[in-house]
Amino acid sequence: MMTILCLASYIKGHDFLRTAKRLGCRVLLLTSESLRDEASQGWPPRDGIDEVFYTQDDQKAWNREWVLNQVSWIARTHHIDRIVGLDDFDVETAAYLREHLRMPGIGDTQVRYFRDKLAMRTKARSSGIPVPEFCPVFHYGDLTQFMRTVPAPWLLKPRSMAGAIGIRKIHEERELWPVLEQLGDLQSHYLLEQFVRGDIFHVDTIVHGGEIKFAVASGYGRPPLQVSHEGGIFTTRVLNRDLDITRELHAANGRVLASFGLLNGVSHTEFIGVHATGDVLFLETSARVGGAHIADLVEAATGINLWSEWARVECSSAGYEVTPPRAEYAGLLVSLARQKHPDTSAYTDPEIVWRMDRDNHVGLIARSISELRIQQLLDMWIERVGLDFHASAPPRNKPSA
Repeated sequence: MMTILCLASYIKGHDFLRTAKRLGCRVLLLTSESLRDEASQGWPPRDGIDEVFYTQDDQKAWNREWVLNQVSWIARTHHIDRIVGLDDFDVETAAYLREHLRMPGIGDTQVRYFRDKLAMRTKARSSGIPVPEFCPVFHYGDLTQFMRTVPAPWLLKPRSMAGAIGIRKIHEERELWPVLEQLGDLQSHYLLEQFVRGDIFHVDTIVHGGEIKFAVASGYGRPPLQVSHEGGIFTTRVLNRDLDITRELHAANGRVLASFGLLNGVSHTEFIGVHATGDVLFLETSARVGGAHIADLVEAATGINLWSEWARVECSSAGYEVTPPRAEYAGLLVSLARQKHPDTSAYTDPEIVWRMDRDNHVGLIARSISELRIQQLLDMWIERVGLDFHASAPPRNKPSA
């Protein structure tokens, strides 16, 4: 019996836990103390775990040394075979623990390719993978030279945050220095990058033995950075599988994951299709399931549950093959809502297969054999949701549950 220790600083991975247990694994869960009383959200999923442990947290942030000591204590009475970080912020902690316990999987150095945007860019560039122009926030002379040779605007990005959290847009050189002064000793944890106008895409992937077993390419409506900073409604949809851009995204995704050395697991990787040139540039990748209900989008279109398949990959002692996917299309819409409990019952399109159940949020997923029908529904929903529910909030500098 394989024992898997799962780390979850946020409420994530119900299907991973249940699938691992169903496959015969002994499942241990280490989660945040602040989530102890989240039974209303089905957390922790008791039917998917054998034991649960809680660690002290500061707004979900974990002290690594405390966690190391706690996991070492757990290991005194449990023979741990795998450690899996279920959320983006748990991926580095899992690598840190693997190094200490000398366990298989991504370690400290390699995990930076999947969490640290500067490491991603330097690795991609050295591997011949196109990326936006960038500069580390180390040497001020280098920053000055960068800003005087690379046209504005630029993005000042946290190297290890998730999504658009903490990103600032810089329009001219004099704007940067007060921001760096405000950051103080934290400024080396950022990079400065050219802002490139284009369409943002994502490829969601399952990898086993270094071989891509499943991948699906999708395209965001408005760029997530724009939605986060300017407000608006988040959408994404599965792309037509016969388009040149789809084939190009799959090829680029394969180059990234091979270069970064992902052998087993799942990945959510983002690219930008540059408006001015048509080039596809690599933006960022990860070693976990994509957020914002993208896993639900993928399952609607293909029948593939990324969380469950990730568990199958981790639990497999020999070969792994994914179930042949459906070749349908799906679209996802998510928006903040003015109402605490928004009622979407008036949205009666027969293609709807999922509705979000979360305070002050509205979300819908539609599935169809027609890509055109999905686009029509998203266009219609954007207008209706904007009138019926939509609210906006300032961009976040820190993650939230």
